[in-house]
Amino acid sequence: MIYRFRAILDNDTEEDIFRDFEIRESDTMEDLHNVITQSFGFDGTEMASFYVSDDDWDQGEEISLFDMSDGLNEVKLMNETSISDIVHEAQTKLIYVYDFLSMWTFFVELAEIVEEAQGTDYPNLMYVQGQVPTEAPEKVFEAENDDDFNEFDDDYDIDDYDSLDFDENWN
Repeated sequence: MIYRFRAILDNDTEEDIFRDFEIRESDTMEDLHNVITQSFGFDGTEMASFYVSDDDWDQGEEISLFDMSDGLNEVKLMNETSISDIVHEAQTKLIYVYDFLSMWTFFVELAEIVEEAQGTDYPNLMYVQGQVPTEAPEKVFEAENDDDFNEFDDDYDIDDYDSLDFDENWN
């Protein structure tokens, strides 16, 4: 079977920048990495990782290009993982990060699964939209908003010095 993907550059410009391509389900995640880097004009020599994602694009399990763990942790590697092991009808979204210094970030989504077409070479770049900027879009890292937390809500009456037990808790 053939997987049709759309890879969208995460940017804050008005122009959408994405690529639509086809790849065999039996290809590896490294093959998917190569299709994305080539279709967006990167040389493919930088570190990269895929992250399994949910419907809210939350980052999950990592599939790495290289093992940088020094054997301390078990790492899924792109060249050892087939696309169909990670992406299927129930799991369609990935986050792809290329070049961890620049943080090129892409939302990669499985659009459909089709039969292989006779006479088509795969991977197949189907559609190109938008020009890739010369520099990666700047990332803004934000914590989730937790309106219920108040660091000063500790049930102490700061005017009631007798109940603070200074002698007992003095360093």
